[in-house]
Amino acid sequence: MTEPAGKKTPSLPTIAGLIISLFSLAFFAIWYRDWFGITVTSVLIREASIFGFVALLFFIIRREGLDLTSIGLHFTAVGKSVAWGMLFFVLSMAGILLCVLAMQYLGWKVGGEEAGAYKDIPVWVLFIMVVRAGIAEEVFYRGYAIERIKAWTGSTGVAVAVPLIIFSVGHFRQGPGGILISFVAGAILTATYLWKKDLLANMVAHFTVDFIPNVALPLLGVENS
Repeated sequence: MTEPAGKKTPSLPTIAGLIISLFSLAFFAIWYRDWFGITVTSVLIREASIFGFVALLFFIIRREGLDLTSIGLHFTAVGKSVAWGMLFFVLSMAGILLCVLAMQYLGWKVGGEEAGAYKDIPVWVLFIMVVRAGIAEEVFYRGYAIERIKAWTGSTGVAVAVPLIIFSVGHFRQGPGGILISFVAGAILTATYLWKKDLLANMVAHFTVDFIPNVALPLLGVENS
């Protein structure tokens, strides 16, 4: 079952789904840390809560009378999705590398308020964060938001711009460099989603992009600055 083509007035479940997909992560990014700080317990509660929002969004999709293929999530060819995901990872890393070069030219630093914020958090907790990011951010900002906004407005441009801007600005704690990287990487993942409509491939790419600097390098004893 897939989303019908053309403009469609959103139902109440869809409106609730859009609120979750566009703003739930912003809530955690802006307020949660200020209220509860960064501890193993607070981070685990936060990650569990975000996974809960993903589950709620999946329930909403069923209430819409649709299934997960309506947001590009299918498991009929997992191997192919993983292969595409690795290609999308390479494309994303190329974009991030260009951002890093531009930031060096501009004298920007990556990190902002986030620099060193998670230095005392165990790597296994960081791994959970990376898995959550790869799943939730792709479900929210790519699959659900793009498909439902496009169905609502009839405009691919609006469906691309709104979640991409919110996704990028949501990384404001990482400073202008973090916003730039998030915008470029998000734009690439948006393009790959529109190209293949394979959300699992996007999840693989997003996870790998985050896994290498945040989990793999620390395990190898390499400082992630």
